[in-house]
Amino acid sequence: MFKESFINNKKVFISDLIPELTHFFTTRESFLKTKDENFEEQVRLNKTDICNYLKISQDNLISAKQIHSANIQIADIGTNFYPDTDAIILTNKEQAACLNFADCTPVVIYDKENNIAAVVHAGWRGTAQSIAQKTVLKMQKEFNSEPKNISAVIGPAISICCYNVGEEVYTKLKETVSDFSGLYNIKDNNIYIDLKGINKKQLTDTGVKTVDVCPFCTCCDNNIFFSYRKENRTTNRHNAVIKLK
Repeated sequence: MFKESFINNKKVFISDLIPELTHFFTTRESFLKTKDENFEEQVRLNKTDICNYLKISQDNLISAKQIHSANIQIADIGTNFYPDTDAIILTNKEQAACLNFADCTPVVIYDKENNIAAVVHAGWRGTAQSIAQKTVLKMQKEFNSEPKNISAVIGPAISICCYNVGEEVYTKLKETVSDFSGLYNIKDNNIYIDLKGINKKQLTDTGVKTVDVCPFCTCCDNNIFFSYRKENRTTNRHNAVIKLK
């Protein structure tokens, strides 16, 4: 279940499914990414607050250039930026990892046995490439992670109520899961897709049974989160942040 928390009186959301992992999803109050000079100072202050909360230097907050790919990187101490990357696996306690969102689906994956975690950016293109599922498979290959020890949290994203797509996107997403029932809706000849639900199904198809899904829709709940669609391609981004304890 998702619940409110605060960092220096600025709202974030966390899931109680994985208390062993420091993780949260920022909001319009606590966001860490913008290209709008009007918000640069707020982002700078938020970054200071969040790094203080995490007890890390800003150099140890990892980010990436996200390109809607299925590219996955394992974090290395001393590297805090990854080009052309949409998922980061964290295996050390010195760093934290942060990715950016404004309608796309954030996925946090945690292996309690190995105490390793990943943060994943899954827009429709990443979801069509099964990036969350591939992250689990990479954790299995590199660290012998077992699905029975893995929990996942799917954060705030655009929901089926607001995410209408064309036939091509529908077809590509349908091919990524074993059962597509309940993951789309057709209304007034428009196709609506459940990106959060598709990512959950991809994870369960991999053997991950414990998944918490955030109820918030970034478009409907635009007063809390940013929405690329609703806000005419805003450059502001809320975030998913993870740090190992």
